[in-house]
Amino acid sequence: MFLVVRRLAWVASLLLCLAPAVLAVETPGKPRLIPMPVTVEPASGEFVITAATGVYAAPQLGGARSALQLLLAPATGFDFAPAADSEAGIRILFVPDIGPEAYRLETGQGGIVIGASTDAGVFYALQTLRQLLPVAIYSREVVNAHWVVPAVAIEDEPRFSWRGMHLDVGRHFMPLAFVKKYIDVLAAHKMNSFHWHLTEDQGWRIEIKQYPKLTEIGAWREQTVVGHIMFKDPGELEYDGIPHGGFYTQEEIREVVAYAAARHVNVVPEIEFPGHAESAIASYPELGNTGRQIKVKQEWGISKNTLKPSEETVQFYRNVLTEVMDLFPSTYIHIGGDEAPKDQWQASAYAQQRIVELGLADENELQSWLISQIDQFLTANGRRMVGWDEIMQGGLSPNATVMSWRGIKPGQKAAEAGHDVVMAPVRWTYFDYYQADPESEPLAIGMYLPLREAYAFEPVPAGLPEAKHKHILGAQGQLWTEYMKTPEHVEYMAYPRAVALSEVVWSPREARDYRDFMARLPRHLERLDVLEVNYRKPGNDEQGFLDSLETRFWFWMMDLYHWWSDRQGS
Repeated sequence: MFLVVRRLAWVASLLLCLAPAVLAVETPGKPRLIPMPVTVEPASGEFVITAATGVYAAPQLGGARSALQLLLAPATGFDFAPAADSEAGIRILFVPDIGPEAYRLETGQGGIVIGASTDAGVFYALQTLRQLLPVAIYSREVVNAHWVVPAVAIEDEPRFSWRGMHLDVGRHFMPLAFVKKYIDVLAAHKMNSFHWHLTEDQGWRIEIKQYPKLTEIGAWREQTVVGHIMFKDPGELEYDGIPHGGFYTQEEIREVVAYAAARHVNVVPEIEFPGHAESAIASYPELGNTGRQIKVKQEWGISKNTLKPSEETVQFYRNVLTEVMDLFPSTYIHIGGDEAPKDQWQASAYAQQRIVELGLADENELQSWLISQIDQFLTANGRRMVGWDEIMQGGLSPNATVMSWRGIKPGQKAAEAGHDVVMAPVRWTYFDYYQADPESEPLAIGMYLPLREAYAFEPVPAGLPEAKHKHILGAQGQLWTEYMKTPEHVEYMAYPRAVALSEVVWSPREARDYRDFMARLPRHLERLDVLEVNYRKPGNDEQGFLDSLETRFWFWMMDLYHWWSDRQGS
């Protein structure tokens, strides 16, 4: 079918004109900032930051000086010594009447003035200031540069409160140093949420002291399948024969959480439940429906090995989450809740007995019961449960937050019901998809998501009543690492699409302009060069009708599948 669609699209492309390329057109006179602030007013003149430049920071903004040292000191080597308000070249003032992440920034011959009501606002102002300076400011080592700031007046605040990126370390473990770098680059784009996907069928990556086998056994798989498995029989699969694994100790996790907090990034952990749990079942077989010893999954795809719907299983995960909550101060704790096949429950006498005992209608309600137990536990501990949109099946507590991945509609449905929503639809935010012709790109899971489509994403559903818009917290990009073995590959898939998403979630909707974005992007890529980010160089992104027709077909098929799966659970 895939080849048929390609051939049909090729024929159609002969009959229709190819989609015209988008020409980059920069707004004259404005600095090349990403994400674009709410208002930017260029002025005449400039200010030069030198070793003698002093800093005044209002006492209400206790973290201002540390943020300045974090963002400006490494490349300049300057001390930024404290100075009186009237003598400081950089003045950071407390402005109580603006939002918690808003800021004002004025630069000119007289110096630099930042106004904010919180340390977060100061941090984002300094991120913008970095973009006004030479790109060498992003260096981690002292650079002998002329630190000239052009005169400008900026007023800015984010459109959404949840601006994030996701990283799956379950499929392929990522080194601690890279996790920190990932957070650094995320923060440089004014994103404030790091969704850390820590457990999967293919690996358990977080130390839980009460259950040491989760990392002794669950963090390691014997080998990994090679290439795609779609349309292959089990006997046709090939494996690399190389053991793979790793996990983060609790000390390392605390280190990451503190590192992120210094950059105003909230780390949201995900502990999968009740599906995607094969690594947990391999560690403790009593968690499974059969009780048999299994291996940590070596292939991709959805596992039929789901958790046993027992009180013991629920208590096991309460205990796990107790340690998770001790490590992560985040209000939000993600429990997955997606892609949990019901085959084993249908075949299990115990599961069928549980359905009767609990007065439930079927296996779908059994999953809802399990989810509700975790929801109640997290709520009782002052946290908020987040889950993929399948958690809506069977009803949710008002406290639960929905992450809408199977399109826009589930998020709209959740918001209309009064649930907070983070938009993460496959169509616009799955950065594990191809960025151009698969024949010229590294192996990916499939589909096609070019840069222009990531930029075109609108998190607020068109049909959502205005009174419910407040429930759309924001959006995030997803990076599932089945086919990403290295940090370099992760960065290649993330950037520059995550750059586009940063403007989607920060800048006013009416101000977004793809041509202007593309004109500003080359300068921004120079910043990523200094940060040593292995981004994909934009070029052959403006695919014509050939790719468009083929892609629309596959997205239509995916929408059909998601509609069917949603109906199965409703």
